[in-house]
Amino acid sequence: MNACGPNNLSQLEKIKNKGKLVVATRNSPTTFYETADEYAGIEYELISRFAKSLNVELEFIVNDNIKELVDMLADGKVDIVAAGLTITPEREKHLRFAPAYQQITSKLVFKQGKRWPRNISQLNGELRVIAHSSYSQELLNLKSSTPELHWSETTEQTNEELLMMILDETIDYTIVDSTELDLNRRFHPELAVAFTVGKPQSLAWAMSKIDDYSLFSKVIEFFGQQKMDGQLAYLIEKYYGHVEKFDYVGARQFHRATQEQLDTYKEMFVDSAKDDLDWRLLAAVSYQESHWRPKAKSPTGVRGMMMLTRATAKQLGIKNRLDPKQSIFGGAEYLRKVLKRVPAQIQEPDKTWFALAGYNIGWGHVEDARKITNNQGGNPNKWSDVKERLPLLQKKKWYKKTKHGYARGEEPVKYVTNIRRYYDVLVWQDEEQQSLPDPETGTTKKESLIAAKDSAKETEVTPK
Repeated sequence: MNACGPNNLSQLEKIKNKGKLVVATRNSPTTFYETADEYAGIEYELISRFAKSLNVELEFIVNDNIKELVDMLADGKVDIVAAGLTITPEREKHLRFAPAYQQITSKLVFKQGKRWPRNISQLNGELRVIAHSSYSQELLNLKSSTPELHWSETTEQTNEELLMMILDETIDYTIVDSTELDLNRRFHPELAVAFTVGKPQSLAWAMSKIDDYSLFSKVIEFFGQQKMDGQLAYLIEKYYGHVEKFDYVGARQFHRATQEQLDTYKEMFVDSAKDDLDWRLLAAVSYQESHWRPKAKSPTGVRGMMMLTRATAKQLGIKNRLDPKQSIFGGAEYLRKVLKRVPAQIQEPDKTWFALAGYNIGWGHVEDARKITNNQGGNPNKWSDVKERLPLLQKKKWYKKTKHGYARGEEPVKYVTNIRRYYDVLVWQDEEQQSLPDPETGTTKKESLIAAKDSAKETEVTPK
């Protein structure tokens, strides 16, 4: 047989020859999901970059059953499983894991207001977890020391569905990754953490444990490059940088405000956003600034819904900062001005985070932090790098070397983080509302909008 025949090709060569990388993943906010106009998720972005580095296309097989995901590798149906799998000793017997890209902990979750169990022996109710997960293995380990421990396993529900079952009290407890819980608590603050189960674990891609190491070697090389370039840190900050610290009281207060106050000002946010801003972002900024209180006032003299200074209001032609409409429209215009100052090489979503920091602290101070970041070898165009240096503007050693001097650099970091949380919730609530059917027509708002756009296209007349 010819030594160059197809049967002698390495796994990597076969992938390149067919021009396609086949990947199995789960549909979840921590891995792979579809937004209004694109796919997203940390696994999706990482595997997309890897496929691009190989110059091949991607084929996704989505399956929420962990055992079936692993079986696909054994059967040769997929090349990689990129599904937020934790590295466990049991899995390492059968799978070859790529370098870890993130660390998580497993959290036992219950509903806020219910009896708080302090350890596994205090569980009093139904505990349900995902079958074949690292949680079920951890529970088996705990069973030897806690014989009375009982739980059920499911292949029919996802972690997110189990969390919703906690809220509607169908079950009492579940166990999920800390990342998945962080993302869901923004929308459902009643989800409470009882305790951490087991030790911290690492997430990684999984591959077949075969003699061919060609694909595995390429994956190791890829992750080394992603870490060295700061791309891995950027992705983790993008998806989780604003959700790690949870404030139950603050989250509940914001949810209550969206129900009781937002409708009063929503039209103003929508009108002021025009076609170039997202009204939900403006609403999030306003809540961070004033908690949607028209007469809000800070010790430094900034006033109103968008907390404008007297000088800024004058510059924008705002006559009354306490008038909600004037304040909201003024804040929108000021944000546009700051956005224009953000260098063109800074891409979204970082562009927006930089602009928000400039809205809060002044663009000059943001530029100072960018220069410090550059001098320290960081990327001045990445919010994840610059937000680490902004607090240095409070230290004389650093601010004495800057153009604009001292600034409370920790404030814009907290400011942007909070707004990102509020914005995520507003987007989620807005999408939920658009998915509700009209009582009379049975059509959702989203469907009505699509139909209206299609109708407009059909009746559009091209001028001669």
